[in-house]
Amino acid sequence: MRRPGSIEALAELETGRALRRGKVFRRLMGEMRPYARTLAAAMAFILVGAACQAVGPYLVSRAIDRDIGAGDGWGLLRTLTALLAVYAVGALSQRAQTRRVGHTGQRVLSDLRLRLFERLQRLPLAWFDRRPLGDLMSRLLSDVDTLNQLFAQGMTQLLGSVLGLVGVLIAMLALNARLALACFSLIPAIVFTTWFFAARARNAYRKTRQTVGDVTANLQEEIGGVRQAQAFNRTEKNIERFRDRNAANRDANVAAVGITSAFSPAIDLLSTLSTALVIGYGGVLALDGRLTVGGLAAFLIYVQQFFRPVQLAASVATLAQSALAGAERIYGILDEAPEPPDAEGAVTLGPPRGEVVFDAVSFGYDLERPVLRDVSFHLEPGQTLALVGRTGAGKTTVASLVPRFYDVTAGAVRIDGEDVRRVTRGSLRQRMAMVLQEPFLFSGKVADNIAYGKQGATREDVEAAAKAVHAHDFITRLPQGYDTVLGEGGATLSQGQRQLLAFARAVIADPRVLILDEATANVDTRTEGLIQLALGKLLSGRTSIVIAHRLNTIRHADLILVLEHGAVVERGNHDELLAKGGLYAELYHQQFRDTPETVKALG
Repeated sequence: MRRPGSIEALAELETGRALRRGKVFRRLMGEMRPYARTLAAAMAFILVGAACQAVGPYLVSRAIDRDIGAGDGWGLLRTLTALLAVYAVGALSQRAQTRRVGHTGQRVLSDLRLRLFERLQRLPLAWFDRRPLGDLMSRLLSDVDTLNQLFAQGMTQLLGSVLGLVGVLIAMLALNARLALACFSLIPAIVFTTWFFAARARNAYRKTRQTVGDVTANLQEEIGGVRQAQAFNRTEKNIERFRDRNAANRDANVAAVGITSAFSPAIDLLSTLSTALVIGYGGVLALDGRLTVGGLAAFLIYVQQFFRPVQLAASVATLAQSALAGAERIYGILDEAPEPPDAEGAVTLGPPRGEVVFDAVSFGYDLERPVLRDVSFHLEPGQTLALVGRTGAGKTTVASLVPRFYDVTAGAVRIDGEDVRRVTRGSLRQRMAMVLQEPFLFSGKVADNIAYGKQGATREDVEAAAKAVHAHDFITRLPQGYDTVLGEGGATLSQGQRQLLAFARAVIADPRVLILDEATANVDTRTEGLIQLALGKLLSGRTSIVIAHRLNTIRHADLILVLEHGAVVERGNHDELLAKGGLYAELYHQQFRDTPETVKALG
């Protein structure tokens, strides 16, 4: 076993990183395979541009040696015309290949972003439980943007620079092999310099991607919790915490910029040495008659052309380091296993009845720490089950297993006699609707938020659902009624109004099984009374599972389960459980103690 921090361990770590980077790069390049024809056309234009770049200095040499030296004015005009044509063809070729490479890059990014979103939609809920939303947003936006910069700017420059460099090397050898080889003696220094800075830039940009993810995640959390921050006087502490994360991101970017900014002067120094070498050694060859003045001038241009692609390639390599770090994080999501597909031979649930059975169900988000232990119950179609218990007892987990948001660890959940693991998720969830304590509303019209529960819902359906839960009156008082556009999360509405819209969304879905998770906890007493009247009609003939904090709302439930530490400790109806004098009675009297009138009114 390698000792952490040893040279061998560090070497193995760096080798692993290199292999991972190579794999990510090959995978990224593989994204372009469907656009091979467009890239082939771009490559042809790049070759034309590289040829033009190599021919230009040769024409300059001919103009000096043959035309000016011989006093041939017409010859000089013809050479200049040819030079102009060469540069014009080169410019048009560069434009054509830039458009094709850019078009391909944007198509690749569009496909990649769509695949990323599709994968996020299909990942199991347990995966999201372990990851901050801000970091996911950073991967969707910031990391994809780094790839956009690579494809939009870097790929064109990189391909043109590499092929242009090859053309320049060939032209230099053809013009004067001795002087060319003398210039090539600096190539090892160029390669070492590039490798030295690229290795450090790679690590620096990986750190920038990580720190920007931390900053985005912190922003998402703190902005969402700004009300709590002000209420608990935590604003200064939050500012200090964000300042630390922002400073870490700043320092990472400063380090990355410092590394890349030092590279250009190093290459400029090598370029100056190469120019001095050409002037010195080339001047000696010219004095000896082994190189013309025009050839020396052409060589000076070639040297500039030689280092320009090196600098461009280096800048692209720096951009590529940031892009590869982003791609590594993106592929980290794409490689996550999606929600398991429907089992082979999975059946579609028949005409819905609404029978729900838990048969000795155990479950744990972490296998070593079970949340539910041997939970069993049987709900006949149309019955209501109420789940009661202290916070963390496992009530929401029971409700989440019914639509198979999670798979049980042991036992079975059956709907209408079928194990939920043996039926298609589509047919299972089509029969259900959930209303949570914290309803989520989408940015858009009020009507669209209600219609979200039923594809193809008409305006009449929407209004009927709103009237059923007594939401119609407050909706019609909004500025544009049902066409009022809500902000993110419905922030302009009260908590009770948002809850009523969530109820209307569930009603319009016309579910066979309705799950209410503390759904009336955040509405006022009057609104709760209206909802109870509506639910009395809506739940008639439907199976319902109710997680209740207000115990007066479940007095008429057919079955009440009392959970403690993931196990069922009591079961029965309201009167039976009160008579037992156990945990249910304790919780009930904690809510309604002291006043006989209250107990009489609610009993």
